[in-house]
Amino acid sequence: MPELPEVETVARGVNARVRGDKILEAWFGSHREPFKNSAARQAKGLIERRIESVHRTGKHIVVELGAQGDHGTPKKASVIAAQWIVHLGMTGRLLVTTPDVAVAKHTHARLRLESGRELRFVDPRRFGRLEFRDLARGNRFDGLGAEPLTIERHEFAHLFHGRKLAIKAALLNQTLLAGVGNIYADESLFRAGIRPRRRAGNLTRIELERLRNALKEVLEHAIRLGGSSVSDYVDADGAKGFFQLEHNVYQRTGEPCRNCGSEIKRIVVGGRSTHYCARCQQ
Repeated sequence: MPELPEVETVARGVNARVRGDKILEAWFGSHREPFKNSAARQAKGLIERRIESVHRTGKHIVVELGAQGDHGTPKKASVIAAQWIVHLGMTGRLLVTTPDVAVAKHTHARLRLESGRELRFVDPRRFGRLEFRDLARGNRFDGLGAEPLTIERHEFAHLFHGRKLAIKAALLNQTLLAGVGNIYADESLFRAGIRPRRRAGNLTRIELERLRNALKEVLEHAIRLGGSSVSDYVDADGAKGFFQLEHNVYQRTGEPCRNCGSEIKRIVVGGRSTHYCARCQQ
């Protein structure tokens, strides 16, 4: 499943290409699974709205939209009146293309834009989700957990204070931290030198600060490299990321640790495959 760096990469790419564009037509497929509200409602709500911005919240891509029929220009942003929320699920792709490009199998949404481009959502396994929100009803999507890239030291320490669950499981809890998944939890714990099964509430403030810094460094570096393409993930142009080439522990079971040469171990924590170095992580 695409995690924070992958979703951030897609959101930035889409924003750079469609910000200020206007949705002229919206087509949705017949499969029900991708839609949190009906395809008909989404199509009706999206047309004639200008895309004010596209950004990431947790593992979601949020398309901020102006009012229907608003003829404002990109130089003067309109009031945000609606949102189109995209969750990529396991295999989802949000692509910016042109109408002459062949429509891929498993395409569930196509937005025709005023510029002549199209914004397409493709998802073979149909675990992704699309949702339209009219903000006149006051239900803005802002996510649940704290933002890992900007969380401050005291807030980060407070998140884990007194918690009995393993630190790996705590990092994956989206109500605590938004956007962190299996890859970046493993990589951050390795960089911080912390074993994944340690109880979150038992970590010292020094260890938690080391983990906070490691998490931010890993996420920012992964974003610079376009994320990790370990399965179906590609960016807004259909290009793969490169951070998977720099994984220290994730999916490297049995291989030598790049720091000490010890064998990378695999265990299960909170139902998730977890990779670590027993010598480097204490």
